[in-house]
Amino acid sequence: MKIFDSHFHIIDFDFPIIENNGYNPPAYTVDDYNVTKEELNIVGGAVVSGSYHGYDQSYLISALEKLGPNFVGVSHLPAAISDSRILQLNDSGIQAVRFNIEQGGSAKLDQLQYFSDRIYDLVGWHTELYIDSKEIKDILPILKRIKKVSIDHLGISKEGLPNLYKFVENGGYVKASGFGRVDFDVEKVMKEIYDIRPDALMFGTDLPSTRAKTVFDKKDINHIKNVFDKDQLNKIMYENAYNFYFEGK
Repeated sequence: MKIFDSHFHIIDFDFPIIENNGYNPPAYTVDDYNVTKEELNIVGGAVVSGSYHGYDQSYLISALEKLGPNFVGVSHLPAAISDSRILQLNDSGIQAVRFNIEQGGSAKLDQLQYFSDRIYDLVGWHTELYIDSKEIKDILPILKRIKKVSIDHLGISKEGLPNLYKFVENGGYVKASGFGRVDFDVEKVMKEIYDIRPDALMFGTDLPSTRAKTVFDKKDINHIKNVFDKDQLNKIMYENAYNFYFEGK
């Protein structure tokens, strides 16, 4: 089974790392990731900026150069960034902008629609949100208007699941990642999302699982194998995420 890893982090102290609320992440380099990449047959993926990266792009460009053309970047960007810089980042393999509402280090939620529309119209990038789904009820109308948007880590909370399901019904995408961050039955929630819209779910390892209650283990994939058949697995583990990042590119 081949995998497109829709969500992982590279933490390389050769580049700027910012302490976030007293937290310093552990190092996790491309060489470290390549061990799991080979073990799991990961053939592509998305390197995602964490709060500890702030607006630094240098680490991400370096990581993408090492990982190769089947990998893309997801970055925090200030809303005031110039069009010319966005075009440069696009040429470097960055394909999405991230709003990190849970941990900070990104543009703010009140800039969501303006910045998402601007960046989609300029380079076709989509928007990714790290946010507790219980907090999205009031912004669901905005999320519906954004052309292409995903939510990380199955929306994190059981309380927010009704909002998350509504988000999926309205065309949103959800990363099946960060199982050590959630407070619900992963298998049940994934099945519910798949039944609403089969194209919505995208697997991610969330490596190295910074600040999660438990760290990703390849046994976590059994959560998915337990409830989906071979064709469904291919969509969740590879096809959906590959199309999300590369369709139209």
